[in-house]
Amino acid sequence: MVRIICLLIGYVFGLFQTSYIYGRTKGIDIREHGSGNAGTTNALRTLGKKAGAITLAGDCIKCILAVLTVRLIFGASHPEMLKLLTVYAAAGTILGHNFPFYLGFRGGKGIAATAGLIISFDWRITLVCAALFFLNLAVTHYVSLGSMMVYVVFFAMAVIMGQAGCFALEPPYLYEMYVVIALLAVLAFWEHRANIKRLIAGTERKTYLSKKSEK
Repeated sequence: MVRIICLLIGYVFGLFQTSYIYGRTKGIDIREHGSGNAGTTNALRTLGKKAGAITLAGDCIKCILAVLTVRLIFGASHPEMLKLLTVYAAAGTILGHNFPFYLGFRGGKGIAATAGLIISFDWRITLVCAALFFLNLAVTHYVSLGSMMVYVVFFAMAVIMGQAGCFALEPPYLYEMYVVIALLAVLAFWEHRANIKRLIAGTERKTYLSKKSEK
């Protein structure tokens, strides 16, 4: 039951659709423009760098807030499984972001929210994933590729560090955490299925952080 509660807490936080709300302040539905996705990359391409930065921050922070809320509520009563519960909260946030009921279940792909999960999960994994993402962006300019690479590394490092005893979780909870993270990775790859086809075909759109780089 406590896992479901954490998922629901996260889902509620995930319903705060940063790019959609920002787009509405500009008189548009972000989902009707660009890629049709209510996420950071589409906000950046459609509304500019400010919109992209606000969307990234908002979607990242909402996941961190969901995790902090679960820590405050269950930290004292469930210390032996708190790490697992925070992952459930983050998973709920990603689901709320990707599938907001009030927007016909059409949201984003959950990558910025995943950044919030990684930041709240472990600082060492955060540093590695951030370095990997920005290195990939600098070399290939493919946001989608970097996002999927981050998930693979996040899962791998979570397992390696978990097996090394870094998370103070008993094996049943630890393995359950691996499963939840693996399912989130599968969801991310599924959400990027069209991007994967374009990457294979060589038609995926590149993203540049400066106009000078585009030339």
